[in-house]
Amino acid sequence: MAATEQQHERALEKFLDERPQLRLELDNLNPLLAQAKGETAAQYRAERLHEAFEAEAERQGLFAWELTLQLTAASAQEYQAQRLEVHKEVAEMAGMDWAEYCELHGLKTEH
Repeated sequence: MAATEQQHERALEKFLDERPQLRLELDNLNPLLAQAKGETAAQYRAERLHEAFEAEAERQGLFAWELTLQLTAASAQEYQAQRLEVHKEVAEMAGMDWAEYCELHGLKTEH
């Protein structure tokens, strides 16, 4: 159960709500920078927001989807359950043994 686009959008809003300085910076980007990249101001802003979000996830040692789940889960227990569920899906898609996958990614689970 990977994070949905709707969950990710909610996570980005919460991320910005917790970082008013970042919101201010994003709201005041130079439109010429967007134009130079051939993007609209909104596209350029969204790109900078995603970069900041991914950088924060990396700083915390998480994948961006994990930060999305962390910011949108109702509780720490729900976050952990959702996180493990997605990791299991990834392990299955990669054809990896669950125990080996857990060891590789430093996951602690009783399963």
